[in-house]
Amino acid sequence: MDVKDPKPVTIESAMVMAAGIGKRMRPLTATRPKPLVRVAGKALIDHSLDRIEAAGIPHVVVNVHYLADALEAHLAAQRRPFSIAISDERAHLLETGGGMVKALPQLRGDPILIVNSDNIWTDGPQDSILNLASHWDGARMDALLLVIRQASATGHSGRGDFHMDPSGRLSRRRAGRVAPFVYTGVQLISPRLLEDAPDGAFSTNMLWDRAIAAGRLYGLSHMGQWFEVGTPTAIAPTETALTEV
Repeated sequence: MDVKDPKPVTIESAMVMAAGIGKRMRPLTATRPKPLVRVAGKALIDHSLDRIEAAGIPHVVVNVHYLADALEAHLAAQRRPFSIAISDERAHLLETGGGMVKALPQLRGDPILIVNSDNIWTDGPQDSILNLASHWDGARMDALLLVIRQASATGHSGRGDFHMDPSGRLSRRRAGRVAPFVYTGVQLISPRLLEDAPDGAFSTNMLWDRAIAAGRLYGLSHMGQWFEVGTPTAIAPTETALTEV
């Protein structure tokens, strides 16, 4: 996507998605939540928080469910220049879409940054979060996803997620086909994306499909490195690659 908003937005808050059970990361998640699994000397969630701090975002919400006490204690010990609030999903795990809906009253501004806690990325020529902000256009977008070309998606074994047209508008991979772009787990959303969302647990995919139908789901190609750290076997290759950056 080449067209930039002439007035880059200020991101007032971010949400880190950290409530998952982490089944694919077993046995490491038998005694700790997945966001506390250590990669390259720090907990996975701290890689995300470092990027949020670098972007100067003043308020962060983290959702918790599995082994929530351990994650809350870790966050309480953070010394960061931003506030951290907890969206408590101990009673019911709400998946990605339901988690955002529950956290929305604690989030500020438009757009809001949403980050998965199990991905690690390095910046290209620009700070990736601030680059998203510079391309945000609320008149055209309900969500702007940071995507990466599948050939550069380290640790990803799927067939890709999206096609992207020259304006940056996204469409889904067709069944049985391959798509060139993979979602990195980083996106800007407008609260408008969550309007009329269902109650309870549901996937963000439902919201994206609705935005695609309206022509309001966009992507921005990531120019740095990106690592999907979904299983124990992905940790060592990620650590090796990070030492070479």
